[in-house]
Order: sequence, then C-alpha cells, then structure tokens
Amino acid sequence: MIKPFRIDIPQADLDDLNDRLARTRWPNEVVDAGWDYGFPLARLRELAEYWRGGYDWREHETRLNELPHFTTGIDGQNIHFIHVRSSRPDAPALILTHGWPGSFLEFLDVIEPLSHDFHLVIPSIPGYGFSGPTHERGWDVVRVARAWAELMRRLGYERYGAQGGDFGAGISTALGAVAPEQVMGVHVNYLPTRPDPDAGIELSETDEARLDKVRQLMASRPPYQALQATTPQTIGYALTDSPVGQLAWIAERFAQWTDPRSQISDERMLTDVSLYWLTATAASSARLHREAPRRTEPCPVPLGVAVFAHDITQSVRPLAERLYDIRRWSEFERGGHFAAMEVPELLAEDIRGFFLTDIKDDHRPATPSSSSSTGPTGPTRSTGPTGARR
Repeated sequence: MIKPFRIDIPQADLDDLNDRLARTRWPNEVVDAGWDYGFPLARLRELAEYWRGGYDWREHETRLNELPHFTTGIDGQNIHFIHVRSSRPDAPALILTHGWPGSFLEFLDVIEPLSHDFHLVIPSIPGYGFSGPTHERGWDVVRVARAWAELMRRLGYERYGAQGGDFGAGISTALGAVAPEQVMGVHVNYLPTRPDPDAGIELSETDEARLDKVRQLMASRPPYQALQATTPQTIGYALTDSPVGQLAWIAERFAQWTDPRSQISDERMLTDVSLYWLTATAASSARLHREAPRRTEPCPVPLGVAVFAHDITQSVRPLAERLYDIRRWSEFERGGHFAAMEVPELLAEDIRGFFLTDIKDDHRPATPSSSSSTGPTGPTRSTGPTGARR
C-alpha cells in the first residue's frame, strides 16, 4: 500500500537538538591547525551556532512539504519517496537515487527542469532519512535495486530510466542488471574505474593521472570509509548522540568533495545534516558501506556517464567501456561529487540529452495506470530550500 506522507518533526525533538547544541563539549585545537588535523574548530563552531540560533527547520519543513511525499513497505522495510508527475502524460519515467552523506534533498534543484520531460520518482535509500533505519543484514545495493524495481512496478511504470551518483550510481546500475526489461538506460555522475594491469589498453596521460589518483585513494583508505565499512555501529553511537559530531562528519565531506566554486548554502547542508539527526539514521546509513562490497551482475542496459572535474575520482573511459554499453560520455570542468546540488543545470541537461536523444529509440510508454495515482497530474515546481553560501 502506498500512503501519502507529510514531514512533521515533533517539537520535542527540535528542542532536544537545540539543548544538545548549547551543551556541546568542544575539543581544543593546536595553533594554525587549518585542515591538517581534520575539520577546523572555528568553522565548525560557526556552523553549530548558526544551526542552533539562525537555522529554522520549520521553514524548510514547510517548503519540503510542498512536494508530494509518499511511503510504502517493500521487503519488510519502509520506503519514503517523492513522486512528481510531468505535465506530459506520455513522458518517460525516471528514478533518481542519492548517495551518502546525501539524501533526496540532493535533487531539489533538478526537479523543476526534469519534470518538464520526465515523471520523477525520488526515493530515500533504506536506512536513510524518512525511510528510517534498517533492522536486518543484507541491505546492499542489489537488494535496494530490487526494492526500486518493485516500487516502480507498484507505481505502474513498465519502462523507465535510472540515475544516480555515489551509492545512487551503484544502485542504478544494479537496477539495470536486475530489471533489464524495464530499465531503458542508466545515467550516472560517479563511476569508479580501478587500475587493471591486464586490460592491455593504451591510456592517455590524462587517464593515467586519473588512475594514479585512484591508486593513492586505495593505498590510504579514507578514515570515514574505513570506519563505516568495518564498524558502522561503533561510529553510530557517537553520531547519534552528538549533533556536532554528526555535523562535522557530514560537513567535512561537503567541504572536501565539492568544487570550491560551488554555492551549496549552509542552509541546504544543515537541512541534510538535520535530516540525518532527526531521523537517527547515522548508523543505519553507514551500514551500506559495509554491505556495499557485494558484487553485482554486469549492467546490460545503455549507460550515460557525466564526469565532473572536482569529484572524488574521475572515470577512465577506455576501462569503463570494457564493462558497459556507453552511449554518452560527458566531461565537465565545473562541479564535484554533489553534482545535482552544485551544478543542477549541467546535470539536468546531460540527463535529458541521454534519455531523450541518445537512447530515445529504446523508449516505451511510461504513463502509470490510473489505479496507481500517487500525486498531482502536473509537476510540482517547488525546489525546496535555497540560498547563497553564508
């Protein structure tokens, strides 16, 4: 059963957050530490003080509720999603999947441009946000993909595309593998390519430089990834008990993974952090890092790849082409890991070009049946909280 959902955080939870922020026990910091030891103290205090005294969750909650939210139960797990219908009844359907430490909030600025041409389904990964925590083992990217296939079936979509970055990219390609008859194509803005000495492919200097970056990351695994992939429960205690701990954990990723020219506002980032805090999903979202290494079947459907210059790593096309049927490969000088938030206009145009031009001959009617109606007949235009960097 699909049910309408409205965001309504109890005031007691907001009061508790403010109380905890007011009682933060701060560590000291060495002189001129900068970023050498981790997130700078002065910047974190600035964010925490604004979160407590200037940020208004209710304002963003009201804006977010302008979007059509729903929940349903799949495979024993609550699933939250947004469903925005295009004004074009014959528009293709598209499911957009976020990653970590993101959420459905990543896509707020692409809803309006994409809903002109697509029916949009934007779910929260099990263990994240309003989907709530998971309660059993095995929620890896393949299981999430199977849940997405069931979600789209319930909505009446027999044919659709998939898009994502970070974990959303892995879930989207897994969806193409588990439901190849339904998925017309997959577009990703993150596609790791590992060095392969047996590939026998001559690479350009640019590609070799990209692989060197990958080798450096593999040689010194990022601390956040090591903790979440090995002991997500342990780090979950600290993140679930301390809002400043949760803030630092996520804000560091935004600081390090974005293009320095990107204008992701403190308001938008704090809304994302608040979502993790208010739903107590720090530990359950981290578990996906532990579950994720399970291997998936090759993705047989057409693939579009958008490569952003300031992402964690950049894909190497000759290696990717050995594994995927690549129909579009776009390189962008602007943008980083959170492309939908950083450069929404570039990402939306690339998604549109891939599905409406590069693989349009693969389309079939995507209009859901009348019995599966879960939203307005036209698109919702609200894009949620916005604002320039403070």
